[in-house]
Amino acid sequence: MKHLFLVRHAKSSWADESLSDRERPLNARGVSQLAPLGNALKSVGAFEGEIYSSNARRAVATLQGILPDTVAAERCHTLSELYTFDYRRLLAWLEEQADAPQITLVGHNPALLELAQSLLKQPPEQLPTASVIHIRLSIKHWRQIGRGKGKLVTLITPQDYSYAHCERKLKKRARTAGDDPARDIPKALHHQLDRLRQLERGVALGLDDEFLHQYRIAIRRSRAIAESVQDVTADKSLAKGVKTLKRHARATGPLRDLHVFLQDLPELCADDAEIRAALQIWFEREAASHHEKLAKRLKSKRYRDSLEHWRNLIDSRKFQKLAATLRPKDIRRAVERRIKEFNKRTAELMHTSPDEDIHRLRKQLKRIRYLMELDAKTWKRNLKTLKERQELYGRFQDLHVQILLLDQFRQAAPEVLPAALNGIVETLEDHKANARKQILTLGGLDGAPL
Repeated sequence: MKHLFLVRHAKSSWADESLSDRERPLNARGVSQLAPLGNALKSVGAFEGEIYSSNARRAVATLQGILPDTVAAERCHTLSELYTFDYRRLLAWLEEQADAPQITLVGHNPALLELAQSLLKQPPEQLPTASVIHIRLSIKHWRQIGRGKGKLVTLITPQDYSYAHCERKLKKRARTAGDDPARDIPKALHHQLDRLRQLERGVALGLDDEFLHQYRIAIRRSRAIAESVQDVTADKSLAKGVKTLKRHARATGPLRDLHVFLQDLPELCADDAEIRAALQIWFEREAASHHEKLAKRLKSKRYRDSLEHWRNLIDSRKFQKLAATLRPKDIRRAVERRIKEFNKRTAELMHTSPDEDIHRLRKQLKRIRYLMELDAKTWKRNLKTLKERQELYGRFQDLHVQILLLDQFRQAAPEVLPAALNGIVETLEDHKANARKQILTLGGLDGAPL
């Protein structure tokens, strides 16, 4: 069995027309692709064998930018014969290789793509820059390589491993005028559903935490729009869809909490490298376990069927008619009702109130915000104020969760640096108390459009 990784170099520059093709450098986007590409290659084991690169400047720069420090220099080779656009030359070169179990090759299109197409029965149609194809070959010697001998293990592109690069082709919100609910609301829900489907692969691969964050936003925004329509119209036909979206959102919560905690860990541990290492190992293991469960869920038939049911629901004539019944005055009444409830609960809030009371208020804030967004022109300035307040309530919730996570660690490993751990918990408690004080100071919301 042999493994072949074909890596197309990162995005190159055409700015200097005086340079030969071999001398063209990477452009700014290409340079930005290197770190996430290296992370993706490491995750699929592409650095475990012999690594070869074309001697073209852009290929060499790619190789240098993706290599981990742990890869021995003697396993990395730069060869002029790999600077080719003819896949047959690459095939001939592979046939002459010794019996290393794995080869990673950094090179150029169309040679790499056409090589993959010759080896695979069901090959990919494209290989974008900074992408990798992993091919498994049921052969004992490289000289046995040939047409149809390979099986595609994975194809990973920048759209899959880097949200920053994926985002270039994604829009967070649908383009709506905001004055025709019958058109705008179904369009917004379709847009969020499309985002979900586009983000799923990045979530399942788990190479960039931002995919999960944006995926959660798309689910929660969809649910919020549907709940808002349900709230204003008092129609229960959306209940099943809302319940499904709520279930999907909950399934992502624990992993997102761990992502936030791991991002905050360096600051929490300050200069204590020992406690940071202990916490990082334990919580990364927890995150890996939750990610595995989530990735399995996203591939399940039940999940796919639920999203298909949701698509059918928002495509239905009944929903179109329901959206058409929404009027600004109806939305305003619903907003005012929610604000009145929010202000009542806020007035009852005390320094000694349980954290759950603030968490409940945070949820109410979100519902008010999403109701306002059904008529965003009327509530434009209120929305800005609401988002700022949401950030404070959200930070309070993050602190609450992080304290719970540290308690779990303390119970699982009570002997690990208890004094350092107690110091971190005390710091978090202080931050949380300060956030609570700020929340209490804010008081209620003004119910009138600004």
